[in-house]
Amino acid sequence: MFETLNYKVENQVGWLTLNRPEKLNAFTEQMNGEMIKALKSLDKDPEIRAIVITGEGKAFCSGEDLSGLSADADHREMILTRYKPMMEQLAKVEKPTIASVNGAAAGAGFSLALGCDFRIASERASFLQAFINIGLIPDSGSLYYLPRIVGMAKALELTMLGEKIKAQEAGEYGLVTKVVSPDSLEEETQGFAENLATKPTKAIGLIKRYIQQSFETPLASMLDYEAYGQKIAGNTEDYGEGVKAFFEKRQPDYKGY
Repeated sequence: MFETLNYKVENQVGWLTLNRPEKLNAFTEQMNGEMIKALKSLDKDPEIRAIVITGEGKAFCSGEDLSGLSADADHREMILTRYKPMMEQLAKVEKPTIASVNGAAAGAGFSLALGCDFRIASERASFLQAFINIGLIPDSGSLYYLPRIVGMAKALELTMLGEKIKAQEAGEYGLVTKVVSPDSLEEETQGFAENLATKPTKAIGLIKRYIQQSFETPLASMLDYEAYGQKIAGNTEDYGEGVKAFFEKRQPDYKGY
């Protein structure tokens, strides 16, 4: 189906693996396009209720493949036509997304991990805002997500100094949800994703949508959005199952609709 990605489904969890290990899974125009198509497909598939993004080999993603760029490349055009659509599509996904960071996440690869809802990192993982080291500014959503996750002071430090941080340090900054051993990364990620896949998927999508809106929305408007979202959630079969399970004192069996 794809040339730069591997794709598999296991227990309602869809895995997207960046598959250019010889280039540390660096982005090309083709990979950007295939990521958009894959994310759309996974989001539409009712059998998939959680999505994992990871990298083949020793890296998660090293960012843009600089060997494919000409000296006079139009960086603005590249971001607007390739990275902006990919990151917007990732943000639109209403199912939970998990970056399973197996190795280096640098440049736009770091941005990709930031755009996911959760980040589970191998002890061998590292994170680098590499842009400043070649005279550029962070893009692909880094300047949006990073200060929201770690705060302004740490975001300025990471983006201006351009120093690599290891998984444990990233965990201390709140960048990652969990740090695990390299040997258990896939198992830990699958278990985490399967847990999310058992939850009411429609409610998760609504939570994601309104949390994203909350940063630019006044309280009164957010209260209105919450009321509207609650009406949608309250009309789902999962809500009926949740209430029934509560009174029957058992675990609910959510179907995702």
